[in-house]
Amino acid sequence: MIEIKGLTKRFGKKSVVEDVSVEIVPGTITSFIGPNGAGKSTLLSMVSRLLDSDTGDVLLDQTNVKKWKSNEFAKRVSILKQSNFLNVRLTIRELVAFGRYPYSKGRLTAEDENFVDQALGYMNLIDMQDQFLDELSGGQKQRAFIAMVIAQDTDYVLLDEPLNNLDMKHSVQIMKILRKLVNELGKTVVIVLHDINFASVYSDRIVALKDGKLVRNGPTNEVINSVALREIYDLDIPVQEQNGCRICVYFNSHTKATEIS
Repeated sequence: MIEIKGLTKRFGKKSVVEDVSVEIVPGTITSFIGPNGAGKSTLLSMVSRLLDSDTGDVLLDQTNVKKWKSNEFAKRVSILKQSNFLNVRLTIRELVAFGRYPYSKGRLTAEDENFVDQALGYMNLIDMQDQFLDELSGGQKQRAFIAMVIAQDTDYVLLDEPLNNLDMKHSVQIMKILRKLVNELGKTVVIVLHDINFASVYSDRIVALKDGKLVRNGPTNEVINSVALREIYDLDIPVQEQNGCRICVYFNSHTKATEIS
C-alpha cells in the first residue's frame, strides 16, 4: 500500500499542496481530479520521488519512499510524467525496452524481450515498433511512453495526464488498457485526469484537490455527484446515469438532466 501522510509543498510563499493525507488502495484505479493549479501533478511527483516534499511522508509498504534504493523502488513504482523529452533518436521498441532497465541494466534477456513484446501488444504498437519517435504523432508517442511504463512491470503505475495529445478513440483505448492492468494483472494505477467523465467511468476511487487541499476522497460514486462537484469546481454540474455510468454534463449549464446528489 502507498500511504500519503501530511504532504505539503511550497514554491516560494505559495502552498501548492497543503497537508494532504491519502491511502492508495491496492488493486484499484485512483484518479486525481480538480481544477488547474489544484496540486494534482505536484502530489503525484512527490509520491513518485520526482519532487521532495517540504513536510510529510510517503510510505510504500510501511517504509518511507526516501529510504528505498532507487533500483528496488523502480521495480515497484513506475511513473509517466506529463512531458517527456529525449535528445536521442530511438525507435518505439528501443524506448519501450528502457522500461526493463531496473532488471536488465541495458542487457536484455529473453524474459525482458517478452515483457517488451507484451507491452507493445497492449498498446497496439507491434506493427510500428521499428519507427523512430521523431516520426510519430503526439498521440503515437504518448502510447509508446505508456508501453514503456507497462514493460517496467511494477505493482504501482503512476500516470500524469496520460491522455494528453490523444484523440477520443485512443483515450478510450488507454483507459481500457489501464482497467485491464488492474483487473487482470492486479496492478494499482494512480492517474491525474482533467476529464472527469473518464475518471467517473474508469476509476474505482477519486481523490479531488482544490487550491492544494484535499476536498474529497473516496469511492467514485461518492465523489461524482452534483454536490461534491460543485465543491470541487465551483460549477453546477448535472450528473446523468447512462448504462450504469455517471456522466457529468458540464458543457451546457442549461442541459436538463436528472441530478445525482
